[in-house]
Amino acid sequence: MTAPVGKAPATKTDNKVTEELKKPEKVFDPSAYSCEIILEKTTQDKAQDKQFPTDAFIVKYVVEGKERVDLTRSSKMVNVFDFYFDRFGKGAVQSIEFGYGSINPSQWGYKTPPKRKKRKG
Repeated sequence: MTAPVGKAPATKTDNKVTEELKKPEKVFDPSAYSCEIILEKTTQDKAQDKQFPTDAFIVKYVVEGKERVDLTRSSKMVNVFDFYFDRFGKGAVQSIEFGYGSINPSQWGYKTPPKRKKRKG
């Protein structure tokens, strides 16, 4: 038997490559660490805005030689560190600072319901 025209016979190395491509990349869910990423890959100026909640942290980290800045919410700084350490590895986290937000965390993102018109009796 001969191989079909235009196709090479399958080898073991081809199978390994396709298996490696099929492996799903490990996805990190911030909610598993009790965190919420507000701004990702942003600038220092945008992260220092006062419109964010008081429980937000400014995280500076390095990935592939590039310094990045995120604004992440969490009740504890250790949760933020654990998330970024597990996601990017040892040495990636450069600093974690308190954010400049001034809004109460329970009120952040809250939208007042629309007022209903009163019925005339």
